[in-house]
Amino acid sequence: MNKKLVWIAGILGSLALGGLIALAGSQNGAVWMGLPLFALCCGVAFMVQWLLFIPAYLFQTERYFDLAGSLTYISLVLVALLLSGSADPRSFIIGGLVIIWACRLGTFLFSRVSLEGEDKRFRTIKPDFLQFLMTWTIQGLWVSVTLAAGLAAMTVYEHKPIGLLGAIGISLWVFGFVVEVVADKQKGKFRREQPGKFITLGLWRYSRHPNYFGEIVLWLGIALLALPVLQGWQYATLISPIFVIFLLVKVSGIRMLEHRANKRWGEDPEYQFYRSNTPVLVPRFRF
Repeated sequence: MNKKLVWIAGILGSLALGGLIALAGSQNGAVWMGLPLFALCCGVAFMVQWLLFIPAYLFQTERYFDLAGSLTYISLVLVALLLSGSADPRSFIIGGLVIIWACRLGTFLFSRVSLEGEDKRFRTIKPDFLQFLMTWTIQGLWVSVTLAAGLAAMTVYEHKPIGLLGAIGISLWVFGFVVEVVADKQKGKFRREQPGKFITLGLWRYSRHPNYFGEIVLWLGIALLALPVLQGWQYATLISPIFVIFLLVKVSGIRMLEHRANKRWGEDPEYQFYRSNTPVLVPRFRF
């Protein structure tokens, strides 16, 4: 298939899936000026990416890509909380957890790109208008779908006590967040001290991608925290953690990093041993 058709299909597919999530999440949700607040937030997520794509393409830079994604999460949370007029503790907890995560990840990724000078993933993407646009569009989908369950909970009229399920969700978020932060710090320190080598220390001893494991767990926690107040088609927003798994494993995360690692160290016996004895994602503890 012609590559341009693939990029166009990716853009249209992202918009279609985003539209379906917007419809599902809007059921029984708050309305602002006659518009479903959930759907409005999803629309804003895509519009922000397209607006930021323009200078990114003109100046051929990906430096602000990840930071833009994090700022979009924060913006949607603030819009949802302010325009819904909710005083529900669940909404504030979800919003606070998302903002903490977005601030940490956004500044971490921006600092890393600034230090390295580029994000190698974008070397072949930036010059291609449609492919680069598709990437920004997918980021709009990423924000909309990943935040969907939490956003639905923040924009519903139904209020319930946090309860046991909510407490489990918060605990999972804390666990996943700590794993992600620790794994990122361990890898950052290792790369500074031993550049050009692959890490097998700390959490990386038990998983080849513990940071992504933590990311998946924390979004599962958000979904469980949101679950008690969802109704009807809003249950479709529970696709959030499944979408995170798909994106990290099959699209932009593990698939690309594994390919790059195999090209770099594939002939190294030590790497072959590490790869064959260490799970790709879910940690297996060895003592």
